[in-house]
Amino acid sequence: MRLGYNTNGFPQHTLEQIARVLAELGYDALALTPDVFQLNPFTSGASECKALRSLLADLGLAVVVETGARFVLDPARKHQPTLLSPPEGAARRLDLLRRCFDQAHALGAETFSFWSGSPELPASPDALLDRLCEGAAALLDHAAGATPRVCFEPEPGMFIDSLAQLDAFLQRLARPELLVMLDVGHVPVTESISAHDALRRLAPRLGGLQLDDSRDAVHEHLLPGDGELDFPAIFKAAHDVGFEGIASVELPRHGHDPVTAARAAYEFLARLRTPH
Repeated sequence: MRLGYNTNGFPQHTLEQIARVLAELGYDALALTPDVFQLNPFTSGASECKALRSLLADLGLAVVVETGARFVLDPARKHQPTLLSPPEGAARRLDLLRRCFDQAHALGAETFSFWSGSPELPASPDALLDRLCEGAAALLDHAAGATPRVCFEPEPGMFIDSLAQLDAFLQRLARPELLVMLDVGHVPVTESISAHDALRRLAPRLGGLQLDDSRDAVHEHLLPGDGELDFPAIFKAAHDVGFEGIASVELPRHGHDPVTAARAAYEFLARLRTPH
């Protein structure tokens, strides 16, 4: 397992600054969230991707891309529109995802991930599932034959948040090339099983991991070690199932002191990579 750190935890740094900090701390990867001020998918071109890819190669950092920017499509509405929105909004979200995938491909990313979002207007669960499947299928068609691997992340509070809903979506979609991105801190919020048991359950389809802690089943992205998750058991499960991908620390609520948070997370997690 290799450790990365998500750029959404460094809101006031340039990507070059973030990459250099992470490399100096010992991280293996940069987890990029294309956002308004960090490789904006609507204003950044091929030259920016080429320069970032060259820098990451020089620093020995792998890269993964996730698409959870809060206000990149609408400065007034968090995470809207989504693939569940009425046609015009869903088309805007799909356009964003395609742009981000193209950036991920240009960067040589290992994985690319997205989520369902929440509906803007009331609709039946079947109708929403159909919309999500339509959008996901279009994204997979766009990504066909290219790297990176595409992953779907269940997210608390969104339409697909639990493992049961994830199973229903994957069965309806019927696209085996779509993998799963598991955020271990989400599991206690939506499930009765442990994060390490969820990892083992998802192992055949696991594309990547995101690391953060939680307490009292609250979705708040705590620093690993500050909550209730059993990280030694999580790392043992990852080792047992042969997971060799990137596990990215995601601490967007620690952006007020990101270097301290990134250092503390690395010091806590790095010692767990060798099974005991």
